[in-house]
Amino acid sequence: MTDVLWHRGPDGSGYEFYPVDNAHIGLGHRRLSIIDLSAGAAQPLKDESGDHVIAFNGEIYNYVEIREELKKEGFTFFTSSDTEVLLKAYIRWGVDAVHKLIGMFAFIIYDKKKEKLYLFRDRAGVKPLYYSYKDGLFLFASELKAFHQTAAFKKEIDADALPLFFRFGYVPAPYTIFKNTYKLKPGHYLTIDLNSRDLKEEKYWDVIDYYNMPLLDISEPDAVDEMEKLLVSAFRYRMVADVPVGVFLSGGYDSTAVTALLQTDMTDRLKTFTIGFDDKRHNEANEAKAIAAYLGTDHTEYYCSEADAKEIVSTLPYYYDEPFIDTSAIPTMLVSRMARENVTVALSADGGDETFVGYDHTEEYVDDYHKIRRYPPWLRRSFNASTGYLSNVSKSYRGYNKHVQILLNQFWKLRSRCSVDQLIDIFLQGRCTDYRIYRLLNTTVDTKNAFFNNATKLSGGIDDITKSLAIDYQNYMVDDVLTKVDRATMSVSLEGREPLLDHRIIEFAARLPLSYKYGRGNRKKILKKIVHRHVPSAMMDRPKKGFGVPVYKWLRGDLSKLLLYHLEEPRLREHGFFDVEYVTYLKNRYLKDGSEYNIVWTILVFQMWYQKWIKDEGEMIT
Repeated sequence: MTDVLWHRGPDGSGYEFYPVDNAHIGLGHRRLSIIDLSAGAAQPLKDESGDHVIAFNGEIYNYVEIREELKKEGFTFFTSSDTEVLLKAYIRWGVDAVHKLIGMFAFIIYDKKKEKLYLFRDRAGVKPLYYSYKDGLFLFASELKAFHQTAAFKKEIDADALPLFFRFGYVPAPYTIFKNTYKLKPGHYLTIDLNSRDLKEEKYWDVIDYYNMPLLDISEPDAVDEMEKLLVSAFRYRMVADVPVGVFLSGGYDSTAVTALLQTDMTDRLKTFTIGFDDKRHNEANEAKAIAAYLGTDHTEYYCSEADAKEIVSTLPYYYDEPFIDTSAIPTMLVSRMARENVTVALSADGGDETFVGYDHTEEYVDDYHKIRRYPPWLRRSFNASTGYLSNVSKSYRGYNKHVQILLNQFWKLRSRCSVDQLIDIFLQGRCTDYRIYRLLNTTVDTKNAFFNNATKLSGGIDDITKSLAIDYQNYMVDDVLTKVDRATMSVSLEGREPLLDHRIIEFAARLPLSYKYGRGNRKKILKKIVHRHVPSAMMDRPKKGFGVPVYKWLRGDLSKLLLYHLEEPRLREHGFFDVEYVTYLKNRYLKDGSEYNIVWTILVFQMWYQKWIKDEGEMIT
């Protein structure tokens, strides 16, 4: 199982096996050496008594302080690693030790005396942790591909997860694409009792708790000062390593904040890395280069070509071993490759949009919500009552007239938005409407209750913008953004660190008045004020471009062979999930005029994944 995860840890591997009366336990680990490069820090790691063993992925940034605290209580240490500190913190404080940690982590501890296994995932979900449990067999790993190495693992696609993938473009936690297989949710830990074989998942941290707390009594200038102190602390922690460290610099406010505050604090030139595009709509390389020059960093850039994208696309199903449509994975993999030639650790700047109100769609959700609220109740009830009629039309209509299909899609979207007066409904219809899912898969799914119960726990006085942030934080950020960065960086054995997701920053920002973070047309207010202390506003104030690539154009060019191969009718019929005639209609529309790109790309991603992991066809055609 660990051999297939070689890319996550090429510096070594280790195994521990424990045949006990009522179970057989095996722990495995792949090592990417970052802190304490000696053999003594190899994993799995046991304590002196042999009663506790740990396998750990990630970093505990405040391990030095925790180690000193444990030393005062009589603990001795035989390595300088954060792994040993983590294990002995558990021995001293039990599961409550997790509250002391500043870091990103996924780890398992086997406690022989208690005859229990404990699995933990960090607060934000930076590090992944999958598990599967069926017929007495419990598996866990950082990536799903490890489970495929076990003959007892059944690769059965979860019929409930498939429409979730088409709704979001990824499979949201706790589900995975496979039956009886799950993601451990961020801020949670799982206990396995080896005697009873019971599994119990418990929450130890939740951003909603901080949104629900009273707002801090602090002036805006003081809030800016305090936030800058927290940012500096978080950034310094994430520079701790026994290997070279660099930063992904896009030229936006988030990555510029990381770069500026670090370079200001350093004597050496910070290494920064940027990906550019020939398409000006997506290119921020020139702006990033100018910021790097202003701050004096050691800057490297690379321009992504269509040929690069073609090569990367062929590898996506391997590294993203669960269907995943975010095309910004392509430049993220390219910038990771470039960085790995120079450093072993790279700081990213994800989480800023969710923490400081950065997305365009945040305003769009709220605007849509208030428009719908203005509809008279009788009209909303009428849309809601139309479900049966729409279903019958969807089943019976076979002509695929473009105008009728567009009308049905928009009508279903409007009906869905009117059915429940919550922002959640607006979010859920954004990627793929109920109509599209029903027409493609002949099924529907109620995602709201399954994935957003926690967001509905926000107190009644919370503003709509903050509600939208909570929805993004608990869904899109974890299962899209962080998944993208983890797989891309780990594909080349590069450790990616997320300084803006330090829980102290998240907690502080959650309790600030919204006006400190957001004004109509002026997002990320507090972060902008901090950045402007170090970089002139004239260099920063420009429209946000994002980190996308023009796959929508390339799929009708050199990548069209890929599309035509995987969307051939015989391949579409192999698994029986799709309405093949409808897929063919969508494909033809896209090839004709570029419309229907989003749904066509989503279908293509699933087909590529299916061929790789279910059909086991090996190399992907490009």
